[in-house]
Amino acid sequence: MTNNLLEIENVYAGYIEDLNILQGINFSIAEGEIVAVIGPNGAGKSTLAKTIFGLLTPNQGTILFKGKDITKLKSNQIVRQGMCYVPQISNVFSSLSVEENLEMGAFIRQGSIKSLKDSVFSMFPRLAERRRQRAGTLSGGERQMLAMGRALMLDPDLLLLDEPSAALSPILVNSVFEQIKAINQTGKAIVLVEQNAKKALMMAHRGYVLENGRDRYCGTGEELLNDPKVGELYLGAAYKS
Repeated sequence: MTNNLLEIENVYAGYIEDLNILQGINFSIAEGEIVAVIGPNGAGKSTLAKTIFGLLTPNQGTILFKGKDITKLKSNQIVRQGMCYVPQISNVFSSLSVEENLEMGAFIRQGSIKSLKDSVFSMFPRLAERRRQRAGTLSGGERQMLAMGRALMLDPDLLLLDEPSAALSPILVNSVFEQIKAINQTGKAIVLVEQNAKKALMMAHRGYVLENGRDRYCGTGEELLNDPKVGELYLGAAYKS
């Protein structure tokens, strides 16, 4: 048994029976790591995140979290184990206020949540300024902050982020990545599924490059950034700049 927080071994999974998007994925993340998952569209990045979180059940393979087999668990059970998932879209309750969204994030906690809420507002001052504002009126970057803040209300050990920079302006992308780094500095492990490959690898401790549902390359963020094959195939113009 290793000291990895999460281990995935030879996982096959997909949305239709007998049609696997993931083709034998092997993956791991240790406590406190940021691990980036990059690759072309259709490589299986979001499918991997959904499979880890129990939104898809593997057809084959094993997923261990904190040494426990969670392969067949559903997402509501996995949340209670200390894992949270922030999807790319539909990740806030638009009709609720910022503060109400955070309170909804703590739905399984017992006792006072004031200290957790204060911690989130301290990490995301912009949310504190808009605590009474309806989430549907926030900017794209603010909604991403709120989605991450809501996940943090459960004080998870592992946070899965699916394309957090999607459709954001460059300034907001920088802000969201700064917040991801700040979350990691509190000791939380983060799986970062991201199209902005160069930026993700620059921040990540390690990374995986997916292609056709397989983990084609794995290494430190720096190793992958400096690998010519990875650069030419997956980083494109960003690699050359």
